[in-house]
Amino acid sequence: MKTLTGVDRGQIEACLEAGQRLSCEEGVALFEEPDFEWVCSLANRVRERLYADRTTYVVNMHLNYSNVCALSCMFCAFARKSGQEGAYEMSLEEMIERVSLMKGVEGAEVHIVGGLHPDYPYEYYPRLLSTLREHYPNVHLKAFTAVEIDFFAQLAGKSVGWVLQDLRENGLGSLPGGGAEVLTDRIHQKLYRDKMGPERWLAIHKQAHQLGIPTSATMLAGHIETMAERIEHLDKLRRLQDETGGFLAYIPLRFHPDNTPLKKLNLMDGDAVVRNVALGRLMLDNFPHVKAYWVMSGLENAARAQFAGADDFDGTVVDERITHMAGCETPVGVTEQSLLQMIRNSGRRPVRRDALYNLLS
Repeated sequence: MKTLTGVDRGQIEACLEAGQRLSCEEGVALFEEPDFEWVCSLANRVRERLYADRTTYVVNMHLNYSNVCALSCMFCAFARKSGQEGAYEMSLEEMIERVSLMKGVEGAEVHIVGGLHPDYPYEYYPRLLSTLREHYPNVHLKAFTAVEIDFFAQLAGKSVGWVLQDLRENGLGSLPGGGAEVLTDRIHQKLYRDKMGPERWLAIHKQAHQLGIPTSATMLAGHIETMAERIEHLDKLRRLQDETGGFLAYIPLRFHPDNTPLKKLNLMDGDAVVRNVALGRLMLDNFPHVKAYWVMSGLENAARAQFAGADDFDGTVVDERITHMAGCETPVGVTEQSLLQMIRNSGRRPVRRDALYNLLS
């Protein structure tokens, strides 16, 4: 039976049942398909075939070391210039104290990202990692987006490969997926032309994978992108994953417009958030995990997404600042017990993991 968008349901279902890849045209049609519940059910079937009723989570925290940034991206409410109201810089002592929450916690993860600080030397960044590793050798340091890595290479006057190896020797465990935004030339030119473009982001993740450094991938959706551009983004991710196999997870992000030049845009609604998760699961057939990042999606939508393709609920996420400075109203962190209860209440079975998705309990 064909739907209003011309999707042949039987063909799509047979394709997914056989483990065959959806085309980009089919992906766009599923984004536009009016039967929302059917699309979610497709993603849920794939998800349950892989993970049954399990939803994983991690005990983690965010460390946004400074919001002073040389760039001015249209979708960013986090960045400030030096001396501007709201600008901040954390000292090493302050960061050591903040990360003490993770001391001795099995499988703990610290997610470290910040602005492109115009005054910090390159040496600041490996020293930050080595200091935290010295104090908390049990903690996995998931640090620095591809945008930061590119900036560090310019500061050091070295190649990206050299920077990645140097950071790894000082404690880097993996790279987060931020900075991808939407991997199309049009969005790059419209919204973040001063920052590196899609091909550079992909190239840096490819280099990380070739060095054995696992990474995540994101897509920041809900601004001016089209459904075709979302699918183009997902197709670029899965083609790189075909080549390297280095992505651990896909994390769809909801754009929050408050306090940005795009503040007149509406916040993506809950159904659109969940559908975005579902299309990630359906299109990224070679990604092991799809995460519902509750900080940006909202706790209720993250729970719904566990039945629309997501198999991970992120974690305790203590002290996240980037999204909250854009008007996000979710908590700045939750306890592990609260997270367990939310997952159970959603109808899934919570299982704790580490930063590399190894199961702990």
